[in-house]
Amino acid sequence: MAVTLKEVAERAGVSRSAVSRTFTDGASVSAKMRRKVEKAAKELGYSPNALASSLTTGRTKLIGLVSNNFHNPIFLEVFDRFTRGLQDSGLRPLLVNLSDEVDPENSVRMMRQYSVDGVIVASSTLPALFSKAFRDAGIPVVHAFGRSATTPQVHVVGIDNVECGRMAARELVARGYSRVAFLGGPQSATSTQDRHTGFMSQMANHPQIATTSSFASAYSFDAGRQAMMRLLQDTPAQAYFCGDDVLSIGALSAIKDSGLSCPDDIGIIGLNDMEMSRWENINLTTIHQPIGQIVDSSIELMVAMLDTPERLPEARIYPCSVIERATLRPKP
Repeated sequence: MAVTLKEVAERAGVSRSAVSRTFTDGASVSAKMRRKVEKAAKELGYSPNALASSLTTGRTKLIGLVSNNFHNPIFLEVFDRFTRGLQDSGLRPLLVNLSDEVDPENSVRMMRQYSVDGVIVASSTLPALFSKAFRDAGIPVVHAFGRSATTPQVHVVGIDNVECGRMAARELVARGYSRVAFLGGPQSATSTQDRHTGFMSQMANHPQIATTSSFASAYSFDAGRQAMMRLLQDTPAQAYFCGDDVLSIGALSAIKDSGLSCPDDIGIIGLNDMEMSRWENINLTTIHQPIGQIVDSSIELMVAMLDTPERLPEARIYPCSVIERATLRPKP
């Protein structure tokens, strides 16, 4: 049987309300009383009931951690950082899978059923309508990996995907390729759209280089592999900017199985710099996305919003950098 609040009160020789106040954030209790209660609780092995505390404070400390792409290995790192960071901040992450969800109002109803104090949307593919729906419902929301804007309607933390597209194009130009291509994720994703826009705008400065575009059905290994297999049936480009590391790894698999090599026959540059891209058998040249900074900043904003709900939305955009490995030929 779990130790009760009453038993702690009897051991400490205080009232049950004194024990309750001791374990309620912000409640008034003297230092002497706190020491007595905490000593009794430790001796009995008592832990306060989080759900019961929420009835007193009106706050559950639950934060909905919402995403929709559980097939992309990068989100193992994202979820690991978010869950640990939220817990370290005294909050309780509630992981929510919105794959195939198309109605933001369904998500709002779900969050209300769980009585979350806030929501972090951790996705570059969920439409902005979802984070706006949480905001309109009065739920504090931060969109991590969302689309940057000069006047955001919700807090957004992420990268400049347009600039990342330009960076990838500059790398391919610098290596002397004469036929290059963009291989993106789903066309409906704002991250795909922005990376494509940046890539094509930069390549427009080099009309002597043949440039084409194609898109995969998802940010996944299988989608990247299938897209590259289709491209290899025709005349492939000399190098591709794959708009995500997991797409790149799928593309590398197709290249290898077709009897070609990378970078000798086809070059690849990805985006994210997830752990797998550093593995010796992959060794992917990629654009590093500062995931740690994005996660930490998102949590910082959520904590601030819980204290100051009327805080004006802001966009925090972090710079990226090219990580040189072995899937592009060297610069001349």
